[in-house]
Amino acid sequence: MHITLRRLSVTLSLIAIFSGSGLASASTHGKQDPLLVQEAVVHFLRTQSAGLPGQVEITPGAMDARINLPACAALEPALPSGSRPWGNTTVIVNCTVPHPWTIYVRATVKVIADYLVSAKPLMQGQTLTAADVTTRRGDLTQLPPGIVTDVNQAFGRTMAGSIPFGSPLRQDMLRAQAAVMANQNVKLVSHGRGFSVSAEGKALGNALEGQLVQVRSASGPVISGIARPGAVVEVSY
Repeated sequence: MHITLRRLSVTLSLIAIFSGSGLASASTHGKQDPLLVQEAVVHFLRTQSAGLPGQVEITPGAMDARINLPACAALEPALPSGSRPWGNTTVIVNCTVPHPWTIYVRATVKVIADYLVSAKPLMQGQTLTAADVTTRRGDLTQLPPGIVTDVNQAFGRTMAGSIPFGSPLRQDMLRAQAAVMANQNVKLVSHGRGFSVSAEGKALGNALEGQLVQVRSASGPVISGIARPGAVVEVSY
């Protein structure tokens, strides 16, 4: 009887050991892998930053190893209201199944691209040419918004203000040249099916290309048309 009880005790001990081992394994398996959370954040930010100029570099922030979250069946990243998917940002990662939880993950998103800077001091009213600007490469997220990255956005535009050498060009610094100027002699043109008519007139205001402008025709009446380059105003009837 003593031997039987001893064998029973050993058997129960082995069961307890293996059971404890199995529970520990299940508990470890049931924890959320922080690497999967970081991968979800990187994938989300890469999708959000698609279309930005240049090369996007995403670095997720380190997660506290002490955080113990249940494994999630489907991670759902999102941006907090008012946040941007670039620079130093924060992503909310939500889980609803099988256990709801929320965690905030910091990340750094760099956008490395070429941008335009002044090659010399530029004056207000100056019309930009290739000699006036040069390119520099850097992280656009560390620069003011509206930085010009395409030379075609700058050439032929006039400066709204003066800037010193080496200053980044912003969209709000540039003004498009007027296609038609007030009191300028313009050509009124009208095209239709099987006909083309032109006449002379004088613009009554300034207008950029594509804008509506009023013109007093040589015969007297005021006509509205669309300003085109070369002091031309298109009139539709």
